[in-house]
Amino acid sequence: MSAALEQFLARAEALLARVEAILPPARQQPDWQGGHAFRWRKRGTAPGYLQAVAHVSRIALDDLRHIGPQKQQIEKNTRQFVLGKPANNVLLTGARGTGKSSLIKACLNQFAADGLRLIEVDKADLADLPDIVDLVAGRPERFVVFCDDLSFEEGESGYKALKVALDGSIAAQSDNVLIYATSNRRHLLPERMSDNMSYKHDEDGDLHPGETVEEKISLSERFGLWLTFYPFKQADYLEIVGHWLASLGCTPEQIEGARLEALQWALQRGSRSGRVAWQFAKDYAGRLA
Repeated sequence: MSAALEQFLARAEALLARVEAILPPARQQPDWQGGHAFRWRKRGTAPGYLQAVAHVSRIALDDLRHIGPQKQQIEKNTRQFVLGKPANNVLLTGARGTGKSSLIKACLNQFAADGLRLIEVDKADLADLPDIVDLVAGRPERFVVFCDDLSFEEGESGYKALKVALDGSIAAQSDNVLIYATSNRRHLLPERMSDNMSYKHDEDGDLHPGETVEEKISLSERFGLWLTFYPFKQADYLEIVGHWLASLGCTPEQIEGARLEALQWALQRGSRSGRVAWQFAKDYAGRLA
């Protein structure tokens, strides 16, 4: 009997080993104490998990210049959110390098002590949004899901997943999760001249010509708060350069002497954006040092 039992147990262990080999691995539990910001990571067919970000950008709201109305609106919305009041999902669109992503990072630094947390999700992983929401739904913190530089081409699966996560599921959106997204496209999808061709009626024309355009704008419309960013004027650009140079230890005289080089730097790059100003300030201050 003992030999038969040992043989049975050995076969059972072998069977369990084979079953375990085909089962997906257990989901890795987040390190909630590891930081205020997380990235959603996914490798192959394994379940996704939240990875704490060790070094978070320290940019503050006061570092962002000449976007006062946008800064005021998103700060107010985020404050409502961390206080447990009603708040909206936010879409930030407009000129490149004007502070869209930086504004979201600055909001994290402003409200992290009040329980705000940031989860960065790549566009390719937007289909996992329901899993992310379920993962954090029972937590006491307030989570902003951050989708940076978001845009879609025709037929991409993430487009539908984001629509459902924003306002299209039978389940209500968790009250401790908001979605903040940045994009250079106002409606997140390419808008083509051919979209308007459906308004030309012919023998085989579309009975509902407006539906093509309606589909294009239906995603951006699900964001309750829209913030638009515009290119900076020359004086604004120079003031931003001066702010960053001062933060890097330059004297007023050195800042005044950098104006011509700052303009030449922007001309070479074809942009007077805040990003270009920061890049010039690092180069100039580094050469002085």
